[in-house]
Amino acid sequence: MKKVLIIQGNPIENSYCSQLATLYAQGATQSGAEVQVLVLAHLDFDLNLSGGYKGNQLLEPDLQEAQKLIAWADHLVFVYPNWWGGMPALLKGFIDRVFLPGFAFKYRRNSPLPEQLLRGKTARLIVTMDSPYVYYRFYLGQPGHQMMKRSILKFCGVGTVRSTNITQLRTMPETARKRWLERVQRMGQKLV
Repeated sequence: MKKVLIIQGNPIENSYCSQLATLYAQGATQSGAEVQVLVLAHLDFDLNLSGGYKGNQLLEPDLQEAQKLIAWADHLVFVYPNWWGGMPALLKGFIDRVFLPGFAFKYRRNSPLPEQLLRGKTARLIVTMDSPYVYYRFYLGQPGHQMMKRSILKFCGVGTVRSTNITQLRTMPETARKRWLERVQRMGQKLV
């Protein structure tokens, strides 16, 4: 049985991202997967990684639980809006605080490349944005996706990382929004 962790990173309550995360979870549950959901706006933690990786900052209980769930999961699903070409500060702060050396990766002596501690996992990014896809991909170069895929997840050993872009959300008709919700639920059913 596949274990799926959905990380909903929109800080706004009752957002479209919340609906997307809920429907992906429903689809994955229908497929027989074990599903857990982390709503980052409900967690209690300091966004700031004070002292960087050399600091002595203790993990709050919610972040300790988040690490346990990430270690448990086979498939990670990140649902969040694209703001200024990247993720909201809430999600970035969560990653800074949770994807730590010794948990997500480990520095190696005499090597610029880390030991990847999250090997064997896959991930899906479900990202909403107001920008047209062509603008985000070709003009901006997908900076947020590149950071999530390469600089964070693949750096830590996560294998396949797929992305779903829900673009021009601000002007999207309600019928198209509903179709996207149905499509994301089907993705959950297929566990991709």
